[in-house]
Amino acid sequence: MMKIHKSAIVGKKAKIGKDVEIGPWCVIEDGAVIGDNTKIWHNVYIASGTVIGKDNVIHMGAVLGHEPQHTHYKGEKTGLVIGDGNVIREYVTMHRSFVKGGQTVTGDNNYFMAASHIAHDCKVGNGVIMVNGALLGGHVTVEDNVFMGGGAAAHQFTRIGTLAMIGGLTRVTQDVVPYTLLECDALVRGLNIIGLKRSNIGEGARRQIKAAYKLIYESGLNTSSALQKIKAMPRLAPEVAHIVEFIESSKRGICKHR
Repeated sequence: MMKIHKSAIVGKKAKIGKDVEIGPWCVIEDGAVIGDNTKIWHNVYIASGTVIGKDNVIHMGAVLGHEPQHTHYKGEKTGLVIGDGNVIREYVTMHRSFVKGGQTVTGDNNYFMAASHIAHDCKVGNGVIMVNGALLGGHVTVEDNVFMGGGAAAHQFTRIGTLAMIGGLTRVTQDVVPYTLLECDALVRGLNIIGLKRSNIGEGARRQIKAAYKLIYESGLNTSSALQKIKAMPRLAPEVAHIVEFIESSKRGICKHR
């Protein structure tokens, strides 16, 4: 059963799922889609073109699917897609795509803390945590299970690899290799050992990840030579193969070692 506060403004063409709760003074525009069992607290703005999955919790003051902050945006029809089971805390902002027909996308089971920001055309995976004030510039890709500390900021078009951990106030100016730790000086300081242990990655794969890390960052080899040695490892783990693919497809280069 839907529960919509009498002060909320909900467009007649908005699609509201089952057991959705919409609090006071919210604005849900025509064309927005809200999935089942989603709770929306007070003063939330959800723009046309925003599609929100089921079982999400959206806290006070969040702005979802508003126009991209781009000087060349001319009102093209674009969208924002949010998956299932996300927690979106106070005053989070997520903007729709800048590219005509494009979408900004977040996955499932993410936790976006207060005042974090996802700019136009970002792609955010699953299980991501963005702490208060963490910021993603336009066209940033964040893979699964990434942790971004408070006030961390990712430059446009950068990528943050799976299970990477970004320290508070860190500036991300190049691609962050999966499973690594990044400090505020934008330098890699090690592997996310605790994150790896808590994951479902097996011990053998974790050993290979550690060996790959040493080749990339501690061997003195250039990146191409290090990757050749990694690819020659017997029974290459999928996680390590992903590291190789991630680096080989990098356009901005990878963050350097401390």
